[in-house]
Amino acid sequence: MTAPAAPLPVTAPAVPAAAPAVRPYQSYVYAYPHKTAYRPLPDRPALRDLWRGEPKGALSLYLHIPFCEVRCGFCNLFTRIGAPEGLTGRYLDALDRQAAAVREALGDEGPVRFANAAFGGGTPTFLTADELTRLCDIAEQRMGADLRAVPLSVEASPATATADRLAVLAERGTTRLSLGVQSFVDDEARAAVRPQRRADVEAALGRIRGARIPVLNIDLIYGIDGQTPATWRTSLDAALAWEPEELYLYPLYVRPLTGLARRTAHTDVEWDAQRLALYRQGRDHLLAHGYEQVSMRMFRRPGAAPQGPDDHACQTDGMIGLGCGARSYTSALHYSFDYAVDMGEIRAIIDDYTATTGADFGHAVHGRYVDGREARRRHLLQSLLQARGMPVADYRDRFGTHPYDDFPAELHDFAARGWLEETGDPAGPARLLRLTPDGLAHSDALGPALFSPAVRAAMAAYAPK
Repeated sequence: MTAPAAPLPVTAPAVPAAAPAVRPYQSYVYAYPHKTAYRPLPDRPALRDLWRGEPKGALSLYLHIPFCEVRCGFCNLFTRIGAPEGLTGRYLDALDRQAAAVREALGDEGPVRFANAAFGGGTPTFLTADELTRLCDIAEQRMGADLRAVPLSVEASPATATADRLAVLAERGTTRLSLGVQSFVDDEARAAVRPQRRADVEAALGRIRGARIPVLNIDLIYGIDGQTPATWRTSLDAALAWEPEELYLYPLYVRPLTGLARRTAHTDVEWDAQRLALYRQGRDHLLAHGYEQVSMRMFRRPGAAPQGPDDHACQTDGMIGLGCGARSYTSALHYSFDYAVDMGEIRAIIDDYTATTGADFGHAVHGRYVDGREARRRHLLQSLLQARGMPVADYRDRFGTHPYDDFPAELHDFAARGWLEETGDPAGPARLLRLTPDGLAHSDALGPALFSPAVRAAMAAYAPK
């Protein structure tokens, strides 16, 4: 049994005068290890071997649709603009073949159950209503997910949130619809290379509310060229008028090979300060309207329908990803297909995917093995970047150590900067390791600081394509 670590003081020390300044906006951490750390797997392990012995009672299911009607200037997601005649049908054919191969690989050693499901992209609602019906059929009939019994989240754009598509999604059990608005100010939308009019956005929101999907999420972006505190307030208030159950506030990033990267070069400290000020304005405005802060980006209205058990985490409990941009997670390997941002590369990967046979879908081809040390980092990242914090007892129960034993340099540095605190009885089960408000504001610096040297090196060696 591991001896209990000495409790740390509840109050974090002040930032030392010599502590170097840290840029608050370095990288949005939505998964660890990052996909740019994945590499081709020379052994192409069989999925049946990878999933043998893995817990399968609370899996996440993710279906990826890599199509959009336009590509926003900030977007570096795996997606292509439009689809030639028949491509979406061929893509769904391949998705069906992949689902059959994956479900067979999961085996019959105990029940396979899904705790939640999501359709992402790209823009899943790029598909027609009939194609969305087929997508749901693949999830249910091939994979065995009961979409009406688990939380189902779907991403949409204003132009594709049509009444017929929404009717299919509502009937098949969608519990959350996430609409990428980004800005209600037309000039800002154009500056972000997102051609849309506020009137069209408002009409889409009306259709979504009319479909009676329980949870509406609205995505907004801050840091756009020309954006001011006044125009940011305009977007916040326009979103709040719809009383969304969730709001996500994203800082703008300008990444290689995106539309904005060819037009602007945002690297200066002034832009960091602008984004940080707008973040704080948005946070305070939403808190004043009764929203709860769940993470740096996510805010939830009290009483919103839950989207799954709070203790479920796809990287801990396992995830099945279907589609050429989806990731899957076992305890030892994170895997996917190849990743790209360049339009030509993406088209080639999609074409290869649609030509893949069912037998070939039974192997992992691209990924990264995850050892025990990386599992500790992943658990810490997943938990610490949530506003509620990480129960120290949960970490001890899983790994047998205290997080300060495993990551002393990083955690002491966070505490010294005023980003991290421990609260609760030092000897009790309610002891929490939690970010302070300033720590949450610096999540995009704190997260990358927890990456391992090996993952950092792999990411640095990745050549964008």
